[in-house]
Amino acid sequence: MAADRRSKADTLALRQRLISSSCRLFFPEDPVKIVRAQGQYMYDEQGAEYIDCINNVAHVGHCHPVVVRAAHEQNQVLNTNSRYLHDNIVDYAQRLSETLPEPLCVFYFLNSGSEANDLALRLARHYTGHQDVVVLDHAYHGHLSSLIDISPYKFRNLDGQKEWVHVAPLPDTYRGPYREDHPNPAVAYANEVKRVVSSAQEKGRKIAAFFAESLPSVGGQIIPPAGYFSQVAEHIHKAGGVFVADEIQVGFGRVGKHFWAFQLQGKDFVPDIVTMGKSIGNGHPVACVATTQPVARAFEATGVEYFNTFGGSPVSCAVGLAVLNVLEKEQLQAHATSVGSFLMELLRQQKIKHPIVGDVRGVGLFIGVDLIKDEATRTPATEEAAYLVSRHGREGAKLPDAEAPALS
Repeated sequence: MAADRRSKADTLALRQRLISSSCRLFFPEDPVKIVRAQGQYMYDEQGAEYIDCINNVAHVGHCHPVVVRAAHEQNQVLNTNSRYLHDNIVDYAQRLSETLPEPLCVFYFLNSGSEANDLALRLARHYTGHQDVVVLDHAYHGHLSSLIDISPYKFRNLDGQKEWVHVAPLPDTYRGPYREDHPNPAVAYANEVKRVVSSAQEKGRKIAAFFAESLPSVGGQIIPPAGYFSQVAEHIHKAGGVFVADEIQVGFGRVGKHFWAFQLQGKDFVPDIVTMGKSIGNGHPVACVATTQPVARAFEATGVEYFNTFGGSPVSCAVGLAVLNVLEKEQLQAHATSVGSFLMELLRQQKIKHPIVGDVRGVGLFIGVDLIKDEATRTPATEEAAYLVSRHGREGAKLPDAEAPALS
């Protein structure tokens, strides 16, 4: 294409003139111009090859032929909205239901993770009749106004915290108040949620939902202690709220051991709502909300139709089905376990060699490396981390703690 022949400098100049500077590039000091990708590799305009270790969308590899073919073939036959009866949407919902606990059996299809979390918020409020939300510190749940309001990562730099939002500490056993030497960090961190809920109730507030990524990613690749979610759910349910598990970055086998990251918390834990996005379509804009019959029935009782123009289209569902087929046929969940374990071991070896590596944590291909200035205080080595990301990013190997690598 003609655009591919444009020089990198010309492309950058056009972007600077036409695209808002708030839409940031990776490696802004020397951006990489990517013109094509295949599998785990990306290629710039000079033909240089990069291993893509930062992508949280191309879940089964860039331009996977099975996924590309599914979209192309369905596009040639029919692409319309979900108000028409069509097999793809029910086939896809059925396949997803087979991966989830039985109570999560009602599905809504959308275009993005932000849309999914916004709908989850609406569902929670209709079901409970309450308004307020409990979130974890440093959380990010999407770019819609409703979600900026429940994302401390964003709202602290904007309009601040709304009175209906309540922030609980991250269940971080490396940096938080209850660390790896605590006898029961799961209970201790869950009691912090209980304290936040009680404080809100004392002010006359009523809790609609607790929102959490099953593994907080923007918060620093946090692995909550086992049993934490069950304890939190108990406190939230007692307050009349529901538990929303945000699986947008961490679901679909990324953790290896399980298909969903919330399953790391134990087989008895079942969220009331699960949101999905990013990896669900391998780059195609697909997202989903799964919930229980009682939550869905309460939403339906309003008599207001839920409609999404592109959500659940025949093409989107064909793509979603293809992604599930590839995950199963190529055994990518097991692949995430084996490759993730190998990578974690290599990183632990670096920790032994280099005092700046304070912690290596993760599961499957959800991995974080925490750099520190001092072992006793665990002060973050922010400048050093920025240097490392920039240096190794240009060499095609970047692993910031806010993202999780693809399965492929």
